[in-house]
Amino acid sequence: MTRPTTSPIYAIGDIHGQLEMLEQALECIEADGGRDAQVVFLGDYIDRGPDSRGVIDLLIRGQTEGRDWITLLGNHDRMFAWFMEDIPRHDPHMLVGYHWLHERIGGIETLESYGVAVPERTRLEDVHAAARAAVPDSHVTFLRQLKPMYQTDDLAFVHAGIKPGIALDDQVENDLVWIRQPFHRHTAQHPKLIIHGHTPVDTPTHYGNRVNLDTGAGYGKPLTTAVFEGASAWSLSDTGRQKLAP
Repeated sequence: MTRPTTSPIYAIGDIHGQLEMLEQALECIEADGGRDAQVVFLGDYIDRGPDSRGVIDLLIRGQTEGRDWITLLGNHDRMFAWFMEDIPRHDPHMLVGYHWLHERIGGIETLESYGVAVPERTRLEDVHAAARAAVPDSHVTFLRQLKPMYQTDDLAFVHAGIKPGIALDDQVENDLVWIRQPFHRHTAQHPKLIIHGHTPVDTPTHYGNRVNLDTGAGYGKPLTTAVFEGASAWSLSDTGRQKLAP
């Protein structure tokens, strides 16, 4: 899907269950004059933070109210969606020994936000059954309808990045939600400026061919919001816009 770039577009990095940070980000967008503007959310709405359920509730509510919100698929969102299938599905991209309910991933915190406990020495089938009973169908539908990429004339928004040398329309979902080193090492121009998250950085960073907006909200660090007009970019906070340039 491609949209002409005729007005400012806002983007919000990885939220990871930080509902209060998300509400503050939306307030900054409104203060910038963007209440009715398009907002692209870069995925990873859940895990690690305290209120994954509240984040998804807010996003669903905004879309239901007709807000022009584009919600992209992150690797954590896909793990949650796969866990909620009839038989929980494990993401084979993860390191051996890791899984969605591993203490470093954040699935336990997500299920806790729905009132589902994951005690030690419990069976996966029991946790799965409790999750299926507690997670609203609307949330599962939301997760399953997330898109891996959104494009304008000048920009391509994805969660993790793209595989260099492959046309944007030929990218595969696994790269769009998981890729790191091949994308980060590539310094030549891509077909469009790539806006992404997935890999935390200290501050929002413009690399010339890509802009990284994941600043570690999942670890309690600030959530980044940015605004784009054509290929020009600014980070956005309660003090206004700050230019993002290579």
